[in-house]
Amino acid sequence: MNVTHSENKNVSGFTEEDVALLAKRLEEDDYETPFAALEDWHLLRSIAFQRPELTESYLYLLDLEAFDES
Repeated sequence: MNVTHSENKNVSGFTEEDVALLAKRLEEDDYETPFAALEDWHLLRSIAFQRPELTESYLYLLDLEAFDES
């Protein structure tokens, strides 16, 4: 299994295909360690914040919820 290292990737260089492969890995959840899965999750999260148009179809993988801190 190849895991994309977020510190080595520039989020602006990601394509729709790259994000689709990342989402597929997360959906399959076939990682050697929990940390590898967490790294992909953080990468998808970074992409979602910086390039939201690429992650619209995969937001369910991030489980993002609005919090009311009042």
